[in-house]
Amino acid sequence: MHEPRRIGRRSFFTKSAGLGLGALAAPAVFSQAGQVLGANDKIQMGIIGSGGRGRNVMKTHQSLGAEFVGVCDIFRKNLYEGLKVAGDRAQPYDDYRKMLESKDVAAVLIGTPEHWHGPMLLDAVAAGKDAYCEKPMSHSIEEGVRMVKAVRSTDRIVQIGMQRRSTPSVIQAKELLAECGEVFLVRAYWNWDFSKPLNNAPLDDEVDWRAFLGPAPWREFQPMLVRHWRYFWDYSGGNCTDQGTHLMDVVQWFMGSGAPVAATCYGNVYSMKGAETPDVFSATFEYPGLIATWTLDYASTLDNGWNIQFQGRKGTLWLDNEGARVLAASQGGTTYKRSSKEQVLKELPGSLSDAEHVKNFLECCRTRKQPNAPVEVGHLAVCGPHLANVAFLHQTRARLSPDATRVYV
Repeated sequence: MHEPRRIGRRSFFTKSAGLGLGALAAPAVFSQAGQVLGANDKIQMGIIGSGGRGRNVMKTHQSLGAEFVGVCDIFRKNLYEGLKVAGDRAQPYDDYRKMLESKDVAAVLIGTPEHWHGPMLLDAVAAGKDAYCEKPMSHSIEEGVRMVKAVRSTDRIVQIGMQRRSTPSVIQAKELLAECGEVFLVRAYWNWDFSKPLNNAPLDDEVDWRAFLGPAPWREFQPMLVRHWRYFWDYSGGNCTDQGTHLMDVVQWFMGSGAPVAATCYGNVYSMKGAETPDVFSATFEYPGLIATWTLDYASTLDNGWNIQFQGRKGTLWLDNEGARVLAASQGGTTYKRSSKEQVLKELPGSLSDAEHVKNFLECCRTRKQPNAPVEVGHLAVCGPHLANVAFLHQTRARLSPDATRVYV
């Protein structure tokens, strides 16, 4: 049997030793340096990356009492749109570092492409700012290790944008798992229909290409790289990390496990011609005493969304956008089907929104308590998807070190 070798090269591979996080213990609670905000004080924020998703989360912050005094984007159109949302007091920035120098900005919302999450979060906490960072937290396992260590070297509050952690129906659904008995298999799915090639037509406004690339390798400008950055390895882990961060976090949270010990992944680009990351794939994760699968099909209308199935001896917990339900065998029976309403043992309606998660972040900025999705949770949630990407690109089984810091193939 050949000796395992450690991964190098791509930005989403880990390549550094000596970055151990121990067991990624629960974070300590820090007190705020300086004056503590009152319950009615507005938290003054800046946004980095005011595209469509960024502006939506920005509006949620505003609705809960935050005030945006800075807007930064390298896409001129997004900068203007962000300023409209922010209001008259907001200052425009084309370099986020300049905004971090402002004493008026107490916290930042990071809504940029994934390859910028790490550098921006590191700079934000070093500048003394709290941060709400969109998921996935990191662009690689190695980067996630650095982010956790950097945040924990400060007293800054950081929330990763994994809103299921603050969604009441999801939190309550965890209690329903006890009805299912022993669970050895969990299946996560995401189905949407994006069946078309990537759009490479000229952009309708100016973009600072060098600023977009940032830490990524140089390549010649193409409009689709900005318009569809999520489907290129240099800027993203693809749908595997983008949507997988949400679902694999719920799997690990509900099952009380850490990151997987190994993963495999197979997939391809079928509909999104021009993309690098697969639009159809299936990953398998190995945990002690548990197997979990993560399957995505962006060329399908089946279910038209996400679901997670915790398959137990006594029943199955089914979780999706409509809430949660436990499907159990009918009286005297030994099997159950999703379509049989008589076999719904317990049901919990629910829906997802950012509001509770943002509310939790803003409360923690005031109280200095740790939020529902701190950096440790963000790191472990995306470790499995990062591991699956390594397995996919190497066409092999990838393994993760017990401290969730190193990848081997």
